[in-house]
Amino acid sequence: MVKQSSASGDKAALAAGLVNRPSDAPESRHPLAEDSAMDNTAAGSSGTQSHNPPPYSGPTTSSQRQQGVVKGPQYYPGLPVLDYRQYVPPLFELSSDKTTITSKASYLSENAAALASLIRGLATVPPKPHILVQGSRGHRVDFAVKMNLMSLLVSEDPSRRMDYLRCVNSDEMAYRGGRHPALKPDLGPGAGLEDWCDRFVKDPATVKTFMVERTVANLDTNWIEGQLRSLVASTDYRGVVTVQFPVTHSRVIIQNPDKLNKFITSIALMFSGKNKYEVVKVVWPFATSRSGEPERQFAVQSEKTWWTEWKDIIRFAIATKRHGWVTNEDKLQYIMEGIGKESSTVNWGTEY
Repeated sequence: MVKQSSASGDKAALAAGLVNRPSDAPESRHPLAEDSAMDNTAAGSSGTQSHNPPPYSGPTTSSQRQQGVVKGPQYYPGLPVLDYRQYVPPLFELSSDKTTITSKASYLSENAAALASLIRGLATVPPKPHILVQGSRGHRVDFAVKMNLMSLLVSEDPSRRMDYLRCVNSDEMAYRGGRHPALKPDLGPGAGLEDWCDRFVKDPATVKTFMVERTVANLDTNWIEGQLRSLVASTDYRGVVTVQFPVTHSRVIIQNPDKLNKFITSIALMFSGKNKYEVVKVVWPFATSRSGEPERQFAVQSEKTWWTEWKDIIRFAIATKRHGWVTNEDKLQYIMEGIGKESSTVNWGTEY
């Protein structure tokens, strides 16, 4: 059963071994300070929005495997070892923008144990954070370079991963089964995932939803954005540059099925709204604390190490007016063939 703990309990749990030391981090304790999570929408050039998820509630990996909830990881060469079936389980639909999966399967709104088991399984895979760098002049897009950062959240050694599950804290505003964020009901000390699932199942509302959010914590997107803008400027580009950090596969929504038909359900929504439960977050930290804090450790590598490995490759993609992904194939060409090591400044021209 998922249990809550205080912020100091977070650090004690991590220090006890829930998070092991990444290879590029010094020997030290494992502080998990207030998490600064990435915005799960397409954040603009203003950088991240600060989120303060509720206190640490429990790991999302070892307990799953002990209970037999997770089917097991899938092995694809070159990809993180994850159970990719958890991204679109049976009876779920993926939204067109790839951010949300939704299900109206009746058993999930009628069986609290089944709902909790499903959520624990879904929590074992991370969201998919991206970088999108785009340059435009007028209506013309000169380049649009995308990168996938998901691998920076997933250590090759499952025992070294930092992911955990959080349930709403008693003093945090959240949708707790109503139509507006509130501090009530408070299920009391020690209340966790199973308790909220039980309350959702017993809610007699005509329309009710249970939403789980996957978030990325402690990634310094402001620093990365600054490096990217400087990089684009080094090519003498004179257009408008936008840097975004969209996140896909970040939301799970369970809704009770239409009791009569969709028309009557839509009428009910119009007059009474729906009862929302947004009390669970799945947190995948990039690091144990925010940038600049002491003894910071990383799930895989630091922002600076990542930038050192990729900056020339990204610059080459921008200079050659790439419209698409920058991937490990680009890195291989850079390492094996030197492609991108001596990319010159492009002539962007002056026409709009």
